Amino acid sequence: MPGGASFSLRILFCAGSGVVTGLAFQPFNLWGLLFVGVAGLTLALGGSGRLRSAPLLGLAYGLGLTGTTLNWMSAIFIEAMVALVITVALFYAALAVAVKISLRARCWPLLAAGCWTAVEALLCRWPFDGFGWVRAGYAMIDSPLAGGLPLIGVAGVGFVSVLCGQWLAWLVLQLRQNGLGWARLAKSALGVAALVAVCLAGYAVPPSAAADAVAVGWVQGGAPGGGVYGLGVVRTITKNQLAETRALIAEVESGAQPSPEFIVWPENGSDLDPFADAQTMTLLQESLAAADRPVLFGIISSGPGPEERQTAALWWAPGQEPGPRYAKRGIVPFGEWVPYRDLLLPLIPKLSYVGAQSVPGDEPGVMSVSTATGRQLKLGVLICYDITFDSYVYDLVRGGAELIAVQSSNAMYQGTGQIEQQFAMTRARAAELRREILVTTTSGISGFIGPGGEVVQRIPDSQPAHGIVTMPLRTGETPVVFLAPVVELVVALGSLLGVLVVGWTTRRKCEE
Repeated sequence: MPGGASFSLRILFCAGSGVVTGLAFQPFNLWGLLFVGVAGLTLALGGSGRLRSAPLLGLAYGLGLTGTTLNWMSAIFIEAMVALVITVALFYAALAVAVKISLRARCWPLLAAGCWTAVEALLCRWPFDGFGWVRAGYAMIDSPLAGGLPLIGVAGVGFVSVLCGQWLAWLVLQLRQNGLGWARLAKSALGVAALVAVCLAGYAVPPSAAADAVAVGWVQGGAPGGGVYGLGVVRTITKNQLAETRALIAEVESGAQPSPEFIVWPENGSDLDPFADAQTMTLLQESLAAADRPVLFGIISSGPGPEERQTAALWWAPGQEPGPRYAKRGIVPFGEWVPYRDLLLPLIPKLSYVGAQSVPGDEPGVMSVSTATGRQLKLGVLICYDITFDSYVYDLVRGGAELIAVQSSNAMYQGTGQIEQQFAMTRARAAELRREILVTTTSGISGFIGPGGEVVQRIPDSQPAHGIVTMPLRTGETPVVFLAPVVELVVALGSLLGVLVVGWTTRRKCEE
């Protein structure tokens, strides 16, 4: 961006760079554009002489990025989308300030990329437990950099991908300012290549040896879709799940499908608490009788307190009492619970659509279960938004999970990019752990993901479906489980410290 360009043009350039970055994510999947978009923001900041202009440039970039990637929230309410887009964009305003200060350092591409990691780390944790949806690492699942996922995780791969964008900006700035000497080019290229090589080395990390394999059935009942009321009239989704369970078992009994040892339903397969609603309990009992084998139900349960609820996975075997149970840990602010409820509900009555406040679980999703053949195994379960939290994912393998199922309910977002984005995130998690993952949803996208993040089976959105997959039983851990949190912490804190030092020393020089 030319240094003499007007500030309004610079704002538009940053917004456009944000849009370009957003096109790297699903459903567009033009992952190479992330490097271009990141470089665009840095070039705009490099051409602006004043630090005080950085927040507005970063905000414009953030609005372009989040407006492109998070517009699916409009399926709930337009107001909700606007609030989410602006809130997340503000983090990029702060990021722009850090990148602007980083440009004063000699090794600024490395420092600027680390600032990106720091801001993403903060966004994953705050406010309201964080919203780590648009992380650079998720856009890389189909790129060569995805090889780094089992080593340095989503955070580490995101750092390397942003560094590539910063290096691209460095090349442009060097050509504009001083020309580009071969020695300096070679030195910088080797540094970036070394980190890219770390990612490529991750392809050598194999899945752990499989002790055995188990046939698992899954059911996508289908839902009407359509915003807040996407699950349809109460019990509609549960009736649909029952119908598809019967269809699956009919194929098993006819010999068209192998016999599964258990069946997985999606999140919200039961949209009412079966222990509080007799009709829902009857539907679940009919499903269990039809299945004639254990079912991992997705239910809503009342409590633990008044006007509270939990989203849970419930294991239930025929002829036995229900249990064990996993309560979803990652709950969506303003989707499943309302922060500052007493204050905000009177001001924004539409928030009443959330209903009873969801309460998160406090235990990892590892269940010790017995299948239809009497096989004892540890089943790892994540429910929808859980997959955005690194620790919840890593806790499964730390807890000895031998196979992993993800239950989700995307009925409210049918026809939007949210569904594709979440499926890509789940693929990244499979690649991190080098584990197969079964995804079961109310209305799409259900599917089966291989241990490298590859799509083995994928069921389209907005249709009922069922099937059976063979899942290897694995217990090994990849380096990501212990290495990725350390990489993220060191890079984030080191970069923030670096920015503070650069900001302080350059300010003192200016004063002198």
